[in-house]
Amino acid sequence: MESLNTRKLALSLGIVSALGAFLLGITSSLWGWGSAIVSVASSLYIGYDSTFLGAVIGAVWAFIDGFIGGWLIAWVYNRV
Repeated sequence: MESLNTRKLALSLGIVSALGAFLLGITSSLWGWGSAIVSVASSLYIGYDSTFLGAVIGAVWAFIDGFIGGWLIAWVYNRV
């Protein structure tokens, strides 16, 4: 069985999470789409809002969250 590269999976999930949070914040700001999701996510990600700055802050939080989650997934997978 081949093991997962912990750093690469963590980085990949961090980038994808950050991109998703950023795009959600921007679409909520421009067109109002996903405003309820942004509102719920802002209870977890301090500073996340339907503004450009809020989207950037949310992207940073999402990157950290995705990075840690990806690292844990790869670590558990490699141990099992």
